[in-house]
Amino acid sequence: MMKRSDAAWTVVGITAVLLSGYLLYHEIRNLSLSELTDSLAAISYRNWILAGLATLGAYVALAWYDRIAIAHLGRRISWWFITLCSFTTYALAHNIGASVFSGAVVRYRAYRSKGLTPNEIGVLIVFCSLTFFLGTLLAGGAVLMLRPDLLNRVVEADPWWSLAIGAGLLSLVALYVFGAWRHLPPLQLGKWRIEYPRLPIVGRQLMAAPLELLCAAAIIYSALPAAGNPGYLVVLGVFLASFSLALLSHAPGGLGVLEVTFLAAMPELPTADVLAALIVFRALYLLLPFALAILVVAGFESSQWAGRRRKGTDTHP
Repeated sequence: MMKRSDAAWTVVGITAVLLSGYLLYHEIRNLSLSELTDSLAAISYRNWILAGLATLGAYVALAWYDRIAIAHLGRRISWWFITLCSFTTYALAHNIGASVFSGAVVRYRAYRSKGLTPNEIGVLIVFCSLTFFLGTLLAGGAVLMLRPDLLNRVVEADPWWSLAIGAGLLSLVALYVFGAWRHLPPLQLGKWRIEYPRLPIVGRQLMAAPLELLCAAAIIYSALPAAGNPGYLVVLGVFLASFSLALLSHAPGGLGVLEVTFLAAMPELPTADVLAALIVFRALYLLLPFALAILVVAGFESSQWAGRRRKGTDTHP
């Protein structure tokens, strides 16, 4: 049965979708379908290819999350298996939403077949989340330091606020690195205790997570027109803000949240062009991987069922 916390987050997600949908409607109510299709048609083949390569880079980086966690646990699993498991996990979780169907279920089924204990799988899941969190802190802090004016796109604030927040985010990352260097007591995240990783593992975390975020933002940047484009750093900053809001809202696929945030933060671009770029992002980063992930899960479950059936046949001649 669904836990109360799961049901509560489901309600939060549905509420976020409805509220975002209402706000989005007011933003695009005067937009015609022909304007949107024209904006999609204006995206060149070259930019579609760049967006596709950025998507590939993002999912390779996500697979790196799992590989780093496996290395932290001291286990050895083939890169191919880790890649399939990671791809399936994130493709499902991004679309369905962690409040409804957690990628933890997929990871549990897959990694149990490779001999990992439930406790190890729990640590792996939390470790991957920690890697993403570190990447968000690092990328967000760097963007705010490089573009102090970026915060004004969301709220009115003096540039020094951006610099202060950026420095604070980077300081948190530095504290994590310091803890690993000085072998501080384990981190306590809920019921999970995570030992500070070795410095080489920390270094990989601080490369993999920003890489995934940089590539994901590059999908949107590649699909935006050159005219009026505010630049990659701005797109990255808005993406970090919108993606963080989408995760906090538990809205499946950030439905409506991404669109409302981007439209509000990029007033210099035509609404149709922004929505077209986000459609490209959803198609390449969310929907296509989602369809492929369903096939992977079906294939894995079929192979597991066939294996159990063969085992049953062997034991009962």
